[in-house]
Amino acid sequence: MRWIRRIWTLFTDPSTPGTATDETKRTLRRKVHQTLKSVTRDFEQFEFNTIISSLMELMNEMYKAREAGAAGSKEWEEAKDIYLCMMAPVTPHIAEELWTEHLDKPYSIHQQPWPQVDEAATKEDSIEIPVQVNGKLRGKVTVPADASEEDIKAAALATDGAQKHMEGKEPRKVIVVPGKLVNIVV
Repeated sequence: MRWIRRIWTLFTDPSTPGTATDETKRTLRRKVHQTLKSVTRDFEQFEFNTIISSLMELMNEMYKAREAGAAGSKEWEEAKDIYLCMMAPVTPHIAEELWTEHLDKPYSIHQQPWPQVDEAATKEDSIEIPVQVNGKLRGKVTVPADASEEDIKAAALATDGAQKHMEGKEPRKVIVVPGKLVNIVV
């Protein structure tokens, strides 16, 4: 019930268009399309228990974006439209009311095509990778999402946690699992 009240507030409270940074807009759009991808998969696989959880996470991101001035931008409008389309199967009456009465869209939300995922928008700019020394977590490193294995390895070896626990020794082996983990064996 609290989730529905918060959604109602998000969509009905007047918000003045702001001047959000490009990063804020990009982050909002990324989260919208990541959520759309997840919710679409969950509907197709009849995993309904995770859909509302995904929608709650997106709602929180939308509140942050609105506070950062994203209201009124094309990314904000896209987020609202996609959100209601994802919400319609689980809360049909609320979604319909918000769609027709508050967004002034044509009747009915249930006749709208399912939104398409923009795969390019779902890609992360950077990723955080755990760094282990001899199998124990000693820190994390943030690298560009498209970083090479050598770049990841160099960044991991340069972390304070790795330097401290290697105690000046040369690593015997550095295992890089791209996008997941770096394990330094001393």
